[in-house]
Amino acid sequence: MAALLLLCALAAGCASGTEKAAPAPPVQAASVASDALPAESTGGFDGAKAFAHVEKLVAIGQRQSGSPGIRLAQDYIRTQLKLFGCSVEEDTFESPTPVGRIPMKNIVAKIPGASPNVVLLLTHYDTKRLENFVGANDGGSSTGLMLEMARQLCGKKHGISVWIAFLDGEEALVEWTDLDSTYGSRQMAAKLKVANELRFVKAAILADMIGDRDLAIKRESQSTTWLTDLVWNTAKRLGYEKHFVSETQSISDDHIPFLKRGVPAVDLIDYDYPPWHTPGDTLDKVSARSIGIVGHVILESVKELEKKVR
Repeated sequence: MAALLLLCALAAGCASGTEKAAPAPPVQAASVASDALPAESTGGFDGAKAFAHVEKLVAIGQRQSGSPGIRLAQDYIRTQLKLFGCSVEEDTFESPTPVGRIPMKNIVAKIPGASPNVVLLLTHYDTKRLENFVGANDGGSSTGLMLEMARQLCGKKHGISVWIAFLDGEEALVEWTDLDSTYGSRQMAAKLKVANELRFVKAAILADMIGDRDLAIKRESQSTTWLTDLVWNTAKRLGYEKHFVSETQSISDDHIPFLKRGVPAVDLIDYDYPPWHTPGDTLDKVSARSIGIVGHVILESVKELEKKVR
């Protein structure tokens, strides 16, 4: 998950790669998507289906970069995208990290549109390198959301191209720094720049930790103002203003490498989540309703961007 700027310098609790955590608490039986909004009320986006993907990912267990668990997650993501009729591209790379070179993989569903211009949707699917950490919200919720987004968008005609990127290596392997974090997003932004394709990416929307039952997403202050306004105005139009609030915070996350290369980007993240980076980040803490709300807002924001940047 992302790092709140200066958080590690001001407060305890930033886990290193060698930390040993207490055993994970048992997941409550009520891990079903009982609070999901009807899909017809969220523009067709099905929060229950998204939650089911989170459930599958959590069942794998720990999914840190380079692990057997993340390879199972990669297989699951790839299989689901192909079932939805998506065109899938993979970028396998190896990153130097404080714990050695680690193989990583970005998985991208590319949905062509009438225009070559691209709206890029982002999530990370790796989990923190922490014992007994299954990342139901942190890594799981946004990945489930983007898999349901792929089901909604793949195989349909759009005025603009949409790419949905499942990024590896967001989490720090030891401690969050510019070089020990966001491995996948840095790789993707750099690769697109070298290929002269970054110029087509007109907006990037990142989702991270959006499954909190008490959903309140603050405006991320480094994000592009006009794009943040577009998303928040969309949320207000849909009646979700109490979940997309006016307060601001500064977060370092997977959108930063794109911002640094001139791509307008916004980070949708609910950082006020007590089980963050603890074994308590389990499935019972995740709300299908919250995922459905954020999915609805992103789906409608893509439509708004289609009008603006096509």
